[in-house]
Amino acid sequence: MVVSHSIISGFYAAFISAKLALAAGSHIDVRASDPCAAIANQTWAAPSDVRACFSSFPVNQTIKENIIEVINKTLAFHTSVNYEKRAPEPFTADVHEDVLADLARISGQTYANELDLHVDLSRTLKRLNDGHCVYINQCFDSLFLTFLPTPLVLLTDAAGNQSVHIAPEAFDVATAEFGTEVTVWQDALPGALKGQLASLSGAQVLEINGQDPFVAVNANAEITGGFQGLGSRQNSFFSSYQSGATGWTYIMGNFAQQSLPLVDSVTLAIRRVNSSTTDTVTLPYRSRIASTAIPWTDAQSFHDNNCVAIPGTNGVDLYGTLERRRSLPANPVNKFRQAPVPETSNVAKELLDVMLDTVPLQDVVLPPGLTPKNPLVGSTGVVQFFMLDDKKTGVLALGSFSAGSVETLNTALLTGLQNLKKQGATQLIVDVSNNGGGFICVAHWLHRIIAGPKPTTEPNAGLDTEARAGPLAQLIVKQIVAGADPDNLLMYNPLQWRFANNTPFAADFDWLDPPVAVVVNGIPDAFSQRLGDECEPYPTNPPSKALFDPTKVAIVSNGHCASSCALFSVTMAKEEGAKTVVYGGKEDVQQQYCGTVGGQSTDYSTIDTQVKTTHLKNNTLAPPDFLSNSVQGLTWRLGFGIQDPSQPEEWQNHPADVNLPLTDITVNNPLAIWEQVAKTVL
Repeated sequence: MVVSHSIISGFYAAFISAKLALAAGSHIDVRASDPCAAIANQTWAAPSDVRACFSSFPVNQTIKENIIEVINKTLAFHTSVNYEKRAPEPFTADVHEDVLADLARISGQTYANELDLHVDLSRTLKRLNDGHCVYINQCFDSLFLTFLPTPLVLLTDAAGNQSVHIAPEAFDVATAEFGTEVTVWQDALPGALKGQLASLSGAQVLEINGQDPFVAVNANAEITGGFQGLGSRQNSFFSSYQSGATGWTYIMGNFAQQSLPLVDSVTLAIRRVNSSTTDTVTLPYRSRIASTAIPWTDAQSFHDNNCVAIPGTNGVDLYGTLERRRSLPANPVNKFRQAPVPETSNVAKELLDVMLDTVPLQDVVLPPGLTPKNPLVGSTGVVQFFMLDDKKTGVLALGSFSAGSVETLNTALLTGLQNLKKQGATQLIVDVSNNGGGFICVAHWLHRIIAGPKPTTEPNAGLDTEARAGPLAQLIVKQIVAGADPDNLLMYNPLQWRFANNTPFAADFDWLDPPVAVVVNGIPDAFSQRLGDECEPYPTNPPSKALFDPTKVAIVSNGHCASSCALFSVTMAKEEGAKTVVYGGKEDVQQQYCGTVGGQSTDYSTIDTQVKTTHLKNNTLAPPDFLSNSVQGLTWRLGFGIQDPSQPEEWQNHPADVNLPLTDITVNNPLAIWEQVAKTVL
């Protein structure tokens, strides 16, 4: 039986119901006896054709059991498993996933194919709403990205009414990014609209698949993961911008860009700019192959080339051979980190707190008309400096806390902020839109140089943290104390850490013995003692005075500020009185200025290296090697709160001081947003 996917039965169903989305994978338009051969060497394909390939593989029980065992045993190192079963207010309704129970359910459940299994695994982990703890399989996730040419935005009119619109810049973005593929969408438009895709830009969206647009927005918020706060997950649906490593980038949003080919088309009821009539258009999604996909000719070569473990998927014994230490493979998790890959591969030395996403960072270009002009001398990559026309407001656009090394980024931040001061800046906007984190010590440094030396910045400008002290983690430390890591390469080495009073641990100190027993949501758990500062002394000397009055600092974003970005924002807001602004959020939803705080993130491969280097791989508690081309993230250290130091900062409230409405003039226009903040907030 052949079922057409030209029109699906609702965007809401495709997003909110895994069963419906998976069922779509079982009704395919088979173009060839081998559906993977049908899309081989194709840059663009229909999602139904990609889905036909993905769902042509039956579940291999050995691989299924392997994936579930690796995730289960890796979660023993994740700090938040028991917290995420029921987060406190204000996230009680948002974070309530019993991931271990769901993994047990998946283990006993039958699936028609590997894609069905993967979607269930992926969405189960995403229900944690924790961008550190994500399961990714590169056989499926973003091997093809699936696009529409109509990213959406949420705008507010002069009367204060909010409504969903196709982004005013949509056609410019689509033609620049998709080239001749735009003709597919041009030809899909009905009647007199055929070939008039540009006329859709700015149109008000009255319905998505016959329902109010926020039905689709909220359906997406249920499955997108990443952030605890509902507002931040709603904002994921819409387009936004970022100061990227290679220039200003355009974030398409979950409506117009998806990591899996589960939706074939969408029907929109729209009212175009300067029109009083309603048009109904059905646009097909189109799937574009990733540049990192390994070419194939048929189903077997597709699976062999893209779906099995690769160098770096699993950890290594760092003392195995000298040659191995010289040629360590790149960690596949780097592809999905929402921050540029740092120069160093020694995470034990350059501590990272970075969120993951099933969509890697993209290089879609922010249109020239929206790109801020004339950055000041010293601007580079993710660090851009500007002076507004009022001659008193400086701007630091900081797209990431990771670029190059800690020392180079620290120097760039200090030099740029000092330059702003010299030019007369007395107040500062820090734009951290879509900042997924990076170096922990850069977050501490930025807090310190802005606010100056004081008890909140010295000796610890960040949060006290704790690691989870499971049985295997305790054994790793015992092996290190007994001499398993003489060169201090492992993150469990006591020489990496300090007591809460900032006294360094001795090399032979077993810092997980005894573990600190706690009860989380009624479940016994165990953590390390409280850990203090890990960053001072900085590689560069900080200034002796504050660069800015922190109360004259505004931290601005779309709510997508995570990990090290959250560490910086929380300390600046709660300890220093900096103002926080989220732009474009739904007016009746409390916006969180950050989320996914964590304390330090890591991944399965790094944990596996700790296990193998301490010769514990044969222990029954150790996760086996992944057989699949998979990545598993986790929070390794959890930061504890400022206002309530007894509880993790992760689930304490971070309400934005201002939810700044966007108009058709200010949306995705950084300079216009900054000028509005300077006038109305600072």
